[in-house]
Amino acid sequence: MARRTFIAGNWKMNLGPQAADRLAMDLKAALAGQTAVDVAVAPVAVSIPGVVARLKHTGIHVAGQDLAVEASGAFTGEVAGEMLREAGCTWVIVGHSERRSLFGEDDALINRKVHAAFRAGLLPILCVGETLAQRDAGQVEQVLERQLSAGLAGLQADQLAAMTLAYEPVWAIGTGRTATPDQAQEAHAFIRGWLRKTAPAFVADQLRIQYGGSVKPANAASLLRQPDVDGALVGGASLKAADFVKIIEAAPHMAA
Repeated sequence: MARRTFIAGNWKMNLGPQAADRLAMDLKAALAGQTAVDVAVAPVAVSIPGVVARLKHTGIHVAGQDLAVEASGAFTGEVAGEMLREAGCTWVIVGHSERRSLFGEDDALINRKVHAAFRAGLLPILCVGETLAQRDAGQVEQVLERQLSAGLAGLQADQLAAMTLAYEPVWAIGTGRTATPDQAQEAHAFIRGWLRKTAPAFVADQLRIQYGGSVKPANAASLLRQPDVDGALVGGASLKAADFVKIIEAAPHMAA
């Protein structure tokens, strides 16, 4: 079945409220009337309310970059999924490689965050992917299977079908290196095949798998043309409206 392309921009720890509002304003103008592709942006937490207000009625969704497991309490510095939802988010990124490598998040914690997202009424974008050492050791499928099995544990089939997975080879994030279209397709096909073996058939047909890892206007079209690549989780290139719009326009539904 045809899956709608989903392009999400992860702004990471960039763009305070004023700069985020300017970028949101540029995206609002550039993407007016665009309905062929699902689009989301993930600002830093303090910029979310302003971006939500700026993008109201545009069809561009707003996502959180992370969430706490707990709904409230004495957890200084954390932001609950319920708070993100109240602020206007509809999606939240979970298990980004930077959360895994820099903040020590393991698969068990990431699974708890996936469940917390659904509890809060948010749809998770769960990130999975291997390091360069793991790829060189021939462990790509082993790593992906471990991350998927643990990260998706305990979810219902309808939850799985509604969420998004993002395959992000760690060695390609922020390095300028990008997985070739064939490498991306191979990993995405493995993920979809794993879903077919572990969940009802409709899950693998409906769940969207984004590619993340130095996606740019120059390589977006070749990546998005792959049959199991359903979109992109864009980092640095999402910080410039012109570049992000070009990536969206490279989607097959837009280019047709």
